[in-house]
Amino acid sequence: MKAYQESLAPSLRSLMTRFRYAGMARKVVGVRSVGIRECAVMLLGRDDGDPLLMKVKEAQPSVLETYLGPSGYTNAAERVVEGEWLMQAGGDILLGWLRCAGPDGHEADYYVRQMRDWKGSAGVDSMTPQLLADYGRSSGLLTGDRIAIASYLGSGDAADITLTRFAGAYAEQNEGDYAALRAAAASNRLPRLKPGDS
Repeated sequence: MKAYQESLAPSLRSLMTRFRYAGMARKVVGVRSVGIRECAVMLLGRDDGDPLLMKVKEAQPSVLETYLGPSGYTNAAERVVEGEWLMQAGGDILLGWLRCAGPDGHEADYYVRQMRDWKGSAGVDSMTPQLLADYGRSSGLLTGDRIAIASYLGSGDAADITLTRFAGAYAEQNEGDYAALRAAAASNRLPRLKPGDS
């Protein structure tokens, strides 16, 4: 925890000294993170009723390094954290990194964040077309180098057409996958789930 705290701003280091390590559990991660170590760490503040749950996840070198060379960061988790800071105006204030040996002795770079940072998110499913367009414009202004992105996309409509085609194809794929799932369930190739099953 001390190594992680060193990656934080001084004011947050002071805040984190108010919490003590209480326990840890290894998480079984999803398909996107197979083979990557992840743990949930419980810290306690003034007493047992003041918990802070943190996620500690292994960071690996960027896949782009194969083609572009080393990233310039000696710690892969620091690269992840710095990238997130660049892309998000208001991210997790406790986001940090460290290099250490995990419970199984495997030494790696890990980034640390709150298990849940209580930030709200936009409900894009219920937005009007105008609000969605405004939201997209606002997000574009806050994310990345807008001049570099605009230069990359160019002044024509090729990017618009490509993104629209991709969205349409993706929607068709989802509909096809859902139809195949329903057909498999109808023909008893898959068990039917009852309410309450997980």
